[in-house]
Amino acid sequence: MSLIRRRTILVCGGGWLTAPVAVQAQLVAKSPRIGYLALESLSSGLSAAAMERLRSAFRELGYIDGRTISIEVRSAEGRPERLAELAHQLVESRVDVILAGGGNLPTLAARKATSTIPIVMISSINAVESGLVDSLARPGGNVTGVSVPLELGLKQVELLHELVPSPSRVAVLARGNPARAARRAQVKAMLLQVMQMTLEFVDVQEPEDLPRAFETVRALRPNAMLVEPDLMFFQQRDQIVDFARTARLLTMYPHRDFVDAGGLMSFSVSLREIGRVVIRQIDKILKGAKPADLPVEQPNKFELVINSNTAKALGLVIPPAMLLRADEVI
Repeated sequence: MSLIRRRTILVCGGGWLTAPVAVQAQLVAKSPRIGYLALESLSSGLSAAAMERLRSAFRELGYIDGRTISIEVRSAEGRPERLAELAHQLVESRVDVILAGGGNLPTLAARKATSTIPIVMISSINAVESGLVDSLARPGGNVTGVSVPLELGLKQVELLHELVPSPSRVAVLARGNPARAARRAQVKAMLLQVMQMTLEFVDVQEPEDLPRAFETVRALRPNAMLVEPDLMFFQQRDQIVDFARTARLLTMYPHRDFVDAGGLMSFSVSLREIGRVVIRQIDKILKGAKPADLPVEQPNKFELVINSNTAKALGLVIPPAMLLRADEVI
């Protein structure tokens, strides 16, 4: 075989081998691009688990990251002041949809950055009352997704009520928010009347405030403690769980991660189910639906997780009926 012929075969062969790569690159370039705006650090266990749940939900509908869809992640690394800049980055990169991470702050930042790119929010808190959408049935604008009602906290209190005597005092570790003052007053009055339970809110602004908050909780001498859902509390969960254990305080947590760390129990929405809901909404948007016409959904699946070792250490006997209702007993 001549040298010229060998070179021709090699060139043709090389083209045949690289053609699929070029085609695949074109497919990725043309595939839908989803911008994921997160407040939490990408290195956190919560963020890593959330990303895996989202990718799994995408795969269920045939979307494979890097092949038939492209996910661009922007994380504020726990710094809310960075969300606005990151939201603008996603807008400038012209993503097809912005998926706003848990809580209200990522959605607010995304909505300020664009009024045209569809925004799908993951577990916002009371979306209507927070001004994120006009209504659950007809959200209007460019925002839809999932909204978690504050009534979830009432269910957590009901579970505590099964474990502590009446009347009882419950300390609530909360992120200080003056806007919630009226709502708190209503909840406190209702629980006192219906369950003979007194809620005492202990506000925390920064992680450095936690030692003072712990001393305030000790001084209240509560029968139990409730930890509100907040990224800062999640990041400081080991410190909070250690305090509850040292103070021998029966505590309800907002995520199972606290229970995995040694906390007593958690009652929360099913994050996996929320992932499926928001990905279904994204699928509809990619197929032509408008966010304004997609109702904001509320979760209907919840998870109760109990740490039996912690219960034994507290000398607490979990009622058999509650154990049967639990989704998992560690």
